[in-house]
Amino acid sequence: MHLMIKKTNLESHKPRKLKVCPRCGSTKIRLSSKFDMWLMPKQYICYDCGYFGPVILELEEEDRNKET
Repeated sequence: MHLMIKKTNLESHKPRKLKVCPRCGSTKIRLSSKFDMWLMPKQYICYDCGYFGPVILELEEEDRNKET
């Protein structure tokens, strides 16, 4: 007897995480180069305040909405 198991997409139930600059709180933050995480450690750059470094904040989208 075969049991049918319904797969659920757990990713759709998780809140989306936003990467936020630790200095100014902007969401316009990206990896500094395409080689980050591959050849070199992660380094992020903020396009609003110019922050450059390895530390960022990750907020769940619900948390970000509560702050405003």
